[in-house]
Amino acid sequence: MSAWGLLRLRQRLEHGLPLTARPWQTLAEQTGLTEQEVMTAVDQWQDQGLIKRLGLVVKHRTLGYTANAMVVWNVPDRWVTSVGEAIAGAPFVTLCYQRPRRLPDWPYNLFCMIHGVDRNRVLSQIDSLIADKHLQDFPHAVLFSTKAYRQRGGRYVSHD
Repeated sequence: MSAWGLLRLRQRLEHGLPLTARPWQTLAEQTGLTEQEVMTAVDQWQDQGLIKRLGLVVKHRTLGYTANAMVVWNVPDRWVTSVGEAIAGAPFVTLCYQRPRRLPDWPYNLFCMIHGVDRNRVLSQIDSLIADKHLQDFPHAVLFSTKAYRQRGGRYVSHD
């Protein structure tokens, strides 16, 4: 495989996969590699940890989801896994993950996202989540997003 082709492939991957029927073939044509070389390189980069995952960046606001809430929970560490699994099982929860507390100012260690088109509906969903999953005893806060920040994928090549 050509070193220049691999560099061009990394640069192209920073912009995401092409929206074509055969994205690997399109990348091959753009980089001077073969389709098989592109797939092999991406597999190797994933095995080496250079690429952690290939995923979709969804621009929620563009799709009409403007009532987006992060609910942060203070859950005892011994229960965080089971509570997190229960929260993640709710059909309207789009993301749920654990993060370390930042005491003394930030006691929360479990985070979940609910993307919605109506603020009152999202608040109602949070109320039902608390009731259905028996979360009344866990302190929490609801943080609605007020701004959409630029979303982008990984960066693999220095641009200085």
